[in-house]
Amino acid sequence: MDVAITGSTGLIGTALVERLGAMGHRTVRVVRGDASPGRDVVRWDPAAGTIDAAGLEGLDAVVHLAGAGIGDKRWTDERKRLILDSRVQGTTLLARTLAGLERKPPVLVSGSAVGYYGAHGDEPLTEDAPPGDDFAAGVCTQWEAATTPAADASIRVVRIRTGIVLAKHGGALARMVLPFSLGLGGRIKSGRQYMSWIALDDEVGAIVHTITHPELDGPANLTAPNPVTNAEFTKALGAVLRRPTVLPTPLLPLKAVYGRELVQHLLVEGQRVIPAKLEATGFEHRHPELEGALRAVLDKPAA
Repeated sequence: MDVAITGSTGLIGTALVERLGAMGHRTVRVVRGDASPGRDVVRWDPAAGTIDAAGLEGLDAVVHLAGAGIGDKRWTDERKRLILDSRVQGTTLLARTLAGLERKPPVLVSGSAVGYYGAHGDEPLTEDAPPGDDFAAGVCTQWEAATTPAADASIRVVRIRTGIVLAKHGGALARMVLPFSLGLGGRIKSGRQYMSWIALDDEVGAIVHTITHPELDGPANLTAPNPVTNAEFTKALGAVLRRPTVLPTPLLPLKAVYGRELVQHLLVEGQRVIPAKLEATGFEHRHPELEGALRAVLDKPAA
């Protein structure tokens, strides 16, 4: 296949490019900046509304992963605008461009997140659950809606609602490893909030699965089948790193760095998300259980 990818230098995008290449497929990177245009590069500038549409003609799939990080900086008004605009502008531009092609790709896989659902306590959430009403949910709702032009043009659109991606070299887990390794890791508040997670190689495998399974359409939860509470996650990570996790994580330092709103929505609240569509279409997770996933990701085999 020939597959175009936005966000190809990010955590998921880099791994996806490697996986597709290993499978014998050609990837076309959709990039900004000064990269020289070529057979495997398409230039775009979402803020300016420009894209090299000709470079997208005749592809077999497009995977759209680009967007400003949602959990790495304080949610100031300016940051919130960037988080929203980087998703909605880019998705709108891409969807409209694909809809106008003479040789449209059969499928667009477009990023979203489990934050779509907002806080739901311990309620299991499949793709049919309604959206939440907080900032992250609003971003995801508008992000997904921006794919409408592609769907209206009869392109199969899969909106992947991704959970916490477990990777050694990036994302949330990479930020947890140091404090946990020092014995400073612990549950957050009550620890009863759910964390819907997925190992990076399963995330990439699930994206490939959505491309190659035409029965998948609309929203699809990209999570492991066994979400855990924050307390369970804390215990498992402590066991893998062989460090105590007795004391709860103090929130004041986190709020000082990231702000109260981000900490509340991303750390204190959670979602118990189930990958119903993936399982119904035969996807098999390599790492369905948390401790095994952590050991594989962190190269920590059981004793």
